[in-house]
Amino acid sequence: MNEQKNSTIVNNKSHIETHPHIGHEFLDKSGARQRLVLAGNPNVGKSVFFNYFSGVYADVSNYPGTTIEITKGIYRTYDIYDTPGIYGVSSFSDEEIVARDVIIPGDIIINIVDSVHLERDLFLTLQLIDMGKKMVVALNFMDEAKKHNISIDIDRLQSLLGVPVIPTVAIKKQGFRELEDVLSEARKGNQDPELHRKLHELLNRTGSEAEALLVLEGDPHISEVHGVEPLDQRDDLYIKRRNRVNRIIAEVLAERTTKARMSTLAGRWAINPWTGIPFFFIMLYLTYLFVGKLIAQDLVDFTEDYLGKQVWEVWISDIVTRFVSETSWLGVLLIGEFGVLTMTVTYLLFLLLPLVAAFYLALSLMEDSGYLPRLATLADRALSYFGLNGRAVIPLILGFGCVTAATITTRLLGNEREKTIATAILQFTIPCSAQIAVIATLLASAGLQALLIYGFVILTVLIVTGTLLNRLIPGEATPLLIDLPPMRIPRFENIIRKTWNKSFFFMKEATPWFFFGALAVGIMQLSGILTVWQNILAPFTTGWLHLPKEAATAFVMGLVRRDFGAAGLYDMALDPMQITVALITITLFVPCIASLMIMLKERGIKQSALIWFGTWIGAFLVGGIVAQILL
Repeated sequence: MNEQKNSTIVNNKSHIETHPHIGHEFLDKSGARQRLVLAGNPNVGKSVFFNYFSGVYADVSNYPGTTIEITKGIYRTYDIYDTPGIYGVSSFSDEEIVARDVIIPGDIIINIVDSVHLERDLFLTLQLIDMGKKMVVALNFMDEAKKHNISIDIDRLQSLLGVPVIPTVAIKKQGFRELEDVLSEARKGNQDPELHRKLHELLNRTGSEAEALLVLEGDPHISEVHGVEPLDQRDDLYIKRRNRVNRIIAEVLAERTTKARMSTLAGRWAINPWTGIPFFFIMLYLTYLFVGKLIAQDLVDFTEDYLGKQVWEVWISDIVTRFVSETSWLGVLLIGEFGVLTMTVTYLLFLLLPLVAAFYLALSLMEDSGYLPRLATLADRALSYFGLNGRAVIPLILGFGCVTAATITTRLLGNEREKTIATAILQFTIPCSAQIAVIATLLASAGLQALLIYGFVILTVLIVTGTLLNRLIPGEATPLLIDLPPMRIPRFENIIRKTWNKSFFFMKEATPWFFFGALAVGIMQLSGILTVWQNILAPFTTGWLHLPKEAATAFVMGLVRRDFGAAGLYDMALDPMQITVALITITLFVPCIASLMIMLKERGIKQSALIWFGTWIGAFLVGGIVAQILL
């Protein structure tokens, strides 16, 4: 056998030319050799299988620049190909494009599946079956499944898929002989009957079921090759495929312990809309109680009002006034109303730090428990209407704690378009926890009607903003590719480490910008620019919003901190509808100076300026319309 095992590595970027059909020149059949293709999710051990079959070690990693190499070898009467790790066959990434162009002309597919993450990996398995490919499934990591007390009914899985299934342990070469023996039995699997009919209706235009499936899923490249319009049925097909996976999992997977069964059950409930959405609102409420009430109100009342204002600011002011007059320009900048040594330090250490640490603690709990990726999966379809994928739920939720911190976390999104949309939504419509506390207090005094109107208007603006941005900004959302780890009780050391690291990183990133912003506002105060702003806003406040002239001061304070603006409404004699109008306007109003500084760093001057001026226009436009209706 070893005499027949030879291999070559072909680099996708430099040596592959597009074949007139779909494949590449090196995929064309050489004599009577069939094409044997290894396919699977990332990190399922494909390279170990390739090394065994070809007899040559292949260094294929998941790092950028290496996963888009295709490794080709010879095994008996087959040309054998390794492909990049993928979650699905499509044209959304370089890895998927390369894998697609190898899989489509492949004669036999060996689909390597991680038995520990069967629910995740079977999605690709069913897509390969739907493509009408002859295949064999290698159920790898069976030793790990045993350690996790996971029992898989192999015979039932084989029956449901309709293809041979061989349990393997790649690092020990267990099951490899059986896999070799069963290659001659590779066959097409059990397709969905309705999908099978649709595929055969397209066969005369595409030439193969695999390409017909990708046309149905809206693949632009395959559609263009065959001169047909892509059929946008991706969402429907993906949902049905995911449901098929869930049904298969329910029949073949059995955890040997109650703990493992509960983990799997909780994981399924978290992504099922009927149970996942109520569970999300419970989690949101618990997070609000922890971050919005216990930390933002109870703890921050102590840290900001006592430690910050009564201890720190009094102490530092006493030291500074020994050398500098409090009323001098330097005194105003250092220890004045917006002083870099008083207000800024109080804001950073005694208000923002507890809020950020608390929110990262809550986020780490959701992440380490395995809930956060499931929340992203649950929210994916809804967020797609805003041009985002489910991963954007993380900064959007974080925004209710601190919009500044949330703006930084938009870095985890897939492309610049998504980062821009998420940042704009955060700055336009998401109130931070400090602002929420003030808003909640004022709405409680205004009554239920005010609360309902406020909630309806803010939600409407959020939906309209996201939808418009999705249509106006060129491009589309990247697909959500995310692992679903097992649900488990969070580990204390992991939570503490993640919370500390993320909080430290945020404070390190944000602190210089806070000081810069406070210095800028102090200069504006000394130069009289803040007073000019108040005078400019006064006519809009009284004539358009039907609010007292003094409300202009609240909007100016909102430039510095959002909750300052909302708190500025406390002592005004406003009726319930005026409170509603004022809170809608202050919520939609410009981001605080700290958020603006971070936004400038993350999105650049042009985008930040558009968003900043857009919030001015949006806040007064929406607030004024509501005022004309209610007042």
